[in-house]
Amino acid sequence: MSNLAIAVAGPTCSGKSALASALAERLGGTVINADAMQVYRDLRILTARPTPEEEARLPHALYGVRAASETSTVAWWRGAALAAMQQAAQQGSIPILCGGTGLYLASLTQGLAEIPDPGPRARQEARALLADLGPNGLHARLMEADPQTATRLRRGDSQRIARAWEVWSGTGKGLAAWHDLQSGPADDFPWSLRAILLDPPRDTLRIAIEARFEAMIEHGALAEVSALMAQNLPAALPAMRAHGVPELSAYLRGEISLPEAGRRTCQATMQYTKRQGTWFRHRHIAAQEATHRFLARFEDSRQFMESFLPDLVNFIHEVG
Repeated sequence: MSNLAIAVAGPTCSGKSALASALAERLGGTVINADAMQVYRDLRILTARPTPEEEARLPHALYGVRAASETSTVAWWRGAALAAMQQAAQQGSIPILCGGTGLYLASLTQGLAEIPDPGPRARQEARALLADLGPNGLHARLMEADPQTATRLRRGDSQRIARAWEVWSGTGKGLAAWHDLQSGPADDFPWSLRAILLDPPRDTLRIAIEARFEAMIEHGALAEVSALMAQNLPAALPAMRAHGVPELSAYLRGEISLPEAGRRTCQATMQYTKRQGTWFRHRHIAAQEATHRFLARFEDSRQFMESFLPDLVNFIHEVG
């Protein structure tokens, strides 16, 4: 199938990268990043981006392509991903999207909601409330006004909370409601998508997350965060909110111990995987349910690949 594409999705530490690489080797594919944090070049270690050796062994795209000083939007990623998929196909390679940012993947097949401009008054109101109440206070206010959107946002995510408030205030409809109006398939998505969702048990995720934090420290995460802090970037930027950045920054400033930084990082990551799981359970990656494949739960990525890779290859080549 000349228009075949694959999406490997799931929560953080579920084995997506290992599976995507195995499929790329088996089928001749290009691994395309679909993770909102792995686009930042300053965060290779903290976001567990593919190593330089891995990137040299297999074709990769959209990893480490943005500076931490930039804000990466869904619209930007969608355009870049469509271009990367087309380039891979022209080179005779199967596009293999890999990531845990569900909204990115859904935007490909379903397009983006046309959200009206909330207007300057709503933006000014959101900024004023954020300054007065702080992100937690504004999140609580948003929970009263637009619980559908608020439940999808992290309490400390000041940028997205303010954006959600201005959309609700300026348009009379919440961000979640606007996003739910997406009704794919998008006209500019000519691909036949095979979507694979990984769903390991919570205990397995917890062990993997704790092991990943230890490995990050061993491989230079503290130096990476120190270099990021030296840039004096606004705390509201997405890269500055990546799991581990606020916690290790607090450690480097002498505010908390390294074990406490690790505990907080792992806790925040586990909470994020819970939100990811909720998203994937209630939203489709592809435009049609028939293109989905929800896989059995597994204990680790090696066991998963050894047991399921032949079946996955058969699934991917099915036409229907």
